[in-house]
Amino acid sequence: MREAAGQTIFPDMSELSSIVTLGLVQMRCTPEPARNMETAIQGVRDAAARGAQIVCLQELFRSQYFCQTEDHRCFDLAEPVPGPSTEQLGALARELGVVIVASLFEKRAQGLYHNTAAILDADGRYLGKYRKMHIPDDPQYYEKFYFTPGDLGFRSWDTGFGRIGVLVCWDQWYPEAARLTAMSGSQILFYPTAIGWLPGEKQEHGAQQQAAWETIQRSHAIANGVFVCAVNRVGHEGDADGGLEFWGGSFVSDPGGRLVVQGGTGEEVLIAACDLSKVDASRTHWPFLRDRRIDAYGDLTKRYLD
Repeated sequence: MREAAGQTIFPDMSELSSIVTLGLVQMRCTPEPARNMETAIQGVRDAAARGAQIVCLQELFRSQYFCQTEDHRCFDLAEPVPGPSTEQLGALARELGVVIVASLFEKRAQGLYHNTAAILDADGRYLGKYRKMHIPDDPQYYEKFYFTPGDLGFRSWDTGFGRIGVLVCWDQWYPEAARLTAMSGSQILFYPTAIGWLPGEKQEHGAQQQAAWETIQRSHAIANGVFVCAVNRVGHEGDADGGLEFWGGSFVSDPGGRLVVQGGTGEEVLIAACDLSKVDASRTHWPFLRDRRIDAYGDLTKRYLD
């Protein structure tokens, strides 16, 4: 509240309730899972201390990005979801009163693994999980060796601070994934990410690759009238003469595609205040959902139109 001309003026509570503050923990990973968890926890604490209500961690934050090689020993990094990490982060969420989106290597059964994001509400409850649907197989991104494609579909969760949807990394290139998640009611789409340059390609292709990554996600925000939050890792991982250089650049886009906040190439915790009333305003003035020709899209279920 504030004082004006001898009067006490109270804020419009309906306006205040539409504001949600996001925290993005952009970090460098080491070969030690326990140390990475400590870094992530400190990042969540820092974000909460700066007012964050929903905090997103980067893809597979407990380890370095092991998918650069096909190594059966890496399956030892996997865990059940829910499991030890969700218990630890759930307690943290309850202590701080924040929602946490945590990307984990899920062991579903012997020989069956997923790239999974868990959602923990501000009271510490485990709300559910999303299993990464699109699994890449590119040089140094050999994810098909490790992960079974997701089978939980595209969905949203009601949290203490808004209705959110979660997708993971390679999913961010697919407008269908963003659309279906938005259609389930999401106001914010979160994309935990691990994307970087092959050092030998950076000079020629680096700027274009990062720009394309950012542009496609900002376009999801516009096309669906939602906020988009992408959280990427930083640092060089792998062989000294090769490996991957993760470019960071974590950001939040509003429903108009404007950047609310954007990170650099180093470790940092980003904070973004998002007015969720912009979701309704955007969808009212740019009624893409209204004007969709759902009677004409049947061919989207086909691989290609020959």
